[in-house]
Amino acid sequence: MAEAADIQGTGPSPARRWLRRTITVAFGAPLLAGLLQAPVVASPAAAEDATGSRTVDVSLDTLTPSAPVEGDTVTVTGTVTNRGKKTVTDATVNLRVGPRMTSRSEIEQVTGRTGFRNDSDPAPLEDAPTVKIPRLGAGLSADFSLSVPVSELGLDEEGVYQLGVSLTGQTSDRQYDRVLGIERTFLPYEPEAAEKKTQLTYLWPLIASAHVSAETATDDQQTPVFENDDLAAELRPGGRLDQLVALGKDLPVTWVVDPDLLASVDAMANGYRVKDGDRDVPGRNQAVAERWLDALEKAVQGHKVVALPFADPDLASLAHRGKDVPGSLGHLQSATALAGMTVETVLHVPASTDFAWPADGAVDPSIVAVATSAGADKVIARSDSVRDDLPYTPTAARPLGNGSTTAVVSDALLSTAFEGDMVRTENSTLAVQKFLAQSLAITLEQPEDQRSIVVAPQRMPSVAQAQSMATALEGLSGKRWTQPTDLLAAAAAKPDPDASTAVPSSSRYPKKLRDRELPVQAFRDMKTTRDELDDFKVVLTQPERVVTPFGNAIDREMSTSWRGEARAAAIYRNDVLDYLQTLTKGVQLVDKSDLTLSGRSATIPVTVQNKLLQGVDGLVLRLTSANKNRLELDGDGYAERPVKVGGGHSQSVKFTASANVNGQVPMTAQLYTEDGTPYGQPMNFTVRVSEITPTVMLVIAGGVLLLVLAGVRMYSQRKRVAARNAEAEAAEDGTVEEGPASEPGQDEPGEEEPGRDEPVQPSDPTPDTPDTGSESGGPSGPGEKVDR
Repeated sequence: MAEAADIQGTGPSPARRWLRRTITVAFGAPLLAGLLQAPVVASPAAAEDATGSRTVDVSLDTLTPSAPVEGDTVTVTGTVTNRGKKTVTDATVNLRVGPRMTSRSEIEQVTGRTGFRNDSDPAPLEDAPTVKIPRLGAGLSADFSLSVPVSELGLDEEGVYQLGVSLTGQTSDRQYDRVLGIERTFLPYEPEAAEKKTQLTYLWPLIASAHVSAETATDDQQTPVFENDDLAAELRPGGRLDQLVALGKDLPVTWVVDPDLLASVDAMANGYRVKDGDRDVPGRNQAVAERWLDALEKAVQGHKVVALPFADPDLASLAHRGKDVPGSLGHLQSATALAGMTVETVLHVPASTDFAWPADGAVDPSIVAVATSAGADKVIARSDSVRDDLPYTPTAARPLGNGSTTAVVSDALLSTAFEGDMVRTENSTLAVQKFLAQSLAITLEQPEDQRSIVVAPQRMPSVAQAQSMATALEGLSGKRWTQPTDLLAAAAAKPDPDASTAVPSSSRYPKKLRDRELPVQAFRDMKTTRDELDDFKVVLTQPERVVTPFGNAIDREMSTSWRGEARAAAIYRNDVLDYLQTLTKGVQLVDKSDLTLSGRSATIPVTVQNKLLQGVDGLVLRLTSANKNRLELDGDGYAERPVKVGGGHSQSVKFTASANVNGQVPMTAQLYTEDGTPYGQPMNFTVRVSEITPTVMLVIAGGVLLLVLAGVRMYSQRKRVAARNAEAEAAEDGTVEEGPASEPGQDEPGEEEPGRDEPVQPSDPTPDTPDTGSESGGPSGPGEKVDR
């Protein structure tokens, strides 16, 4: 009654107001609210809710075949679930087919509908099978399956048809038949092959997040150390990367590969280690990596392979935040140079490195400039960025900007078709049918003209998303309206003269993408690491053992996979820099205590310690006197010595010092590279100069002379006493004869047995005195005196 009043556009009369009050008393306020609606045209949402058409959730789990032809039987299975609070009775599940879609935009409009619409949803198929559900309690579900021959679906001609599954029934508060739930999908119908098939290129991305650290083991092979062992879970049977390989090997796709993933898995296959707290332990998934690489190598045979720059750098972040930080663009060039070589080494197939792929295909002038700065002349964009104001979908390839760059514009609707949650069977089925419908609609837009379109899906699809993508491509296997081609052929296709070639302005770059970019600080951190690496490598005898792992780690720091992972990205960057600084500190000066210089000249030793496993060369040690008038070094205020130290050794570098005036002199020792760049921290100590004067020397000499004379006198006295004692003993025994010489073996008068009763000097060596050990490389002790 209210609906009739709305249509007539008349207000309620007094009699009808009285009637409504009576009905309110009888049936309650809920019905009154419906009867008192203002006389306005109902909105689409209100029209959907008018019959409670969302009371029951209709789920479509399968639709086979996805693209039927004459003679096929279409089967739809699914589930109906009562989401309301009332029991549904006398329900019927049936099919509704039609109308035929006339454009891609109409397909999108139907996708957005939820409840039943009398004005757009067709009537149930006549004489078609139905499913009866006598009773469906609140919160309960029931399965259904409907099968109808294509000949009974009313498909008059080729095209995309709306297919709906609805539930009609009653509830205790409304005991009359009405549509309580509906789900719509699409049925692409092309019984015969089209004369001009659309060429379709599907990119199959093989990309993962960064897992390898900058650390390596101490063995000759430099076994890589992984941040964690999470990559193994993706490689195992059933894992994400395993499924991408297993599904992609039988599909007509172009493989888009991040070389860093291949290098990481190859490293695993040859033995790797994994961080475990403050240590690292052997990796346990070598066989898993070997199996995956073998499967991938077989899968890519006969397919085109496109290699992204090493570690898939975030081109938009680099363009918007990093290009003004010196050296950032240089890493893009090295990453591009490494890409093709890595793919060919690991997979033994050639790879194209001519393509750049910004995140989500969004471009602006700065992104295009950066993307092509490293040698790529083709940019994979997307149609929601490079927009065409045309009533049809143009060919993907077209010259961009000044014509030196080719834009390969992927179709946005097809590229984003499987970005949602594809774990639910219903979501996957609906996404597949929509993808097939959109692809057929493209062909039917201009059936007389053949066009080439490209699909660039999300970079790292989940297992469920990859399976849905594969199902959609299998639905096109009949090649009735599309034929597969590769990305290289798509880029070389003849451009549509009416397609847009303008580069979108920076203001049109999506804010949600800009907010997920790497910050400027990230590129500053990379520069700090790069600068310290440059200073470090010049002093190493085997610089490649450090340059390669750290260079790759810096490439990983600007990976697109860090989008939305700001904290994890910062931790990775800090770990790389901390480890590099740990290595650089392995070459250092050993701290010295203060020294005392007694005399006009002496030698000052400074020890350089190398804790690295390889030797260092090309270092210069400079010792500087803060007061050259008091203490000179090589006749000047400073002196330099070249330094070359083997791995795990120390070297004592000696400087000649000359004192002029007594007093304390601060000294500074600093290592430099050969180009004059300071290396490490300076080491400071103090030299106390205490010069000995001529008068002091005379006093010392006199004292020494007196000591010598006293010793001679004591020696003579001892000789005389010994002689007298001998004569006395001989006289008492009566054996002393005058005149004859002593018998052999007897001591001459006045002589002593050598060494007997002589005082031993502290400086004399004895059989128990140990040999002097090698010079200590440790810190000097207190009161250390310099060599003279």
